[in-house]
Amino acid sequence: MKKEQLLGKLERAWSDFQGSYAGLTDAQLAQPGVTGEWSVKDIMAHVTAWEQEALKYLPLILDGGRPPRYSVTYGGIDAFNALTTEQKRGLSLPAVLQEMEETHRRLVDYVHNSPEEQFTRETRFRRRLRLDTYSHYPHHAKAIRAWREGLEAENKP
Repeated sequence: MKKEQLLGKLERAWSDFQGSYAGLTDAQLAQPGVTGEWSVKDIMAHVTAWEQEALKYLPLILDGGRPPRYSVTYGGIDAFNALTTEQKRGLSLPAVLQEMEETHRRLVDYVHNSPEEQFTRETRFRRRLRLDTYSHYPHHAKAIRAWREGLEAENKP
């Protein structure tokens, strides 16, 4: 795979994620219960947190370093997710949207400027990027779509 192919894959998954909540009202975006107690807004903040983790650790990986283990640093990925969700829960919807768009733009720029050899074979860099982005977005897009189907079913006469 080449960098441009990977960027295309990332952008298609991102566009699909955005499409999963397109057209929802602000009230619907803030309504809990999409995934557990999370709202779509919480999911957006969660996706942003993982893109921020990618931006933090991809340069370290490029330099030959290893990111800390979430099990050691936070008590596991679920604990990290709970912590970041609580940290971002007080943000307004416009703030979550702005942070999400800015973070995604920075991530795409970073990937675009990364060395091509990181994309031509399976590398720790490429694996981290995949896990934090284009294999992560579809999981949440699917959950949002399923939740929307439930809303539509509730609102049918």
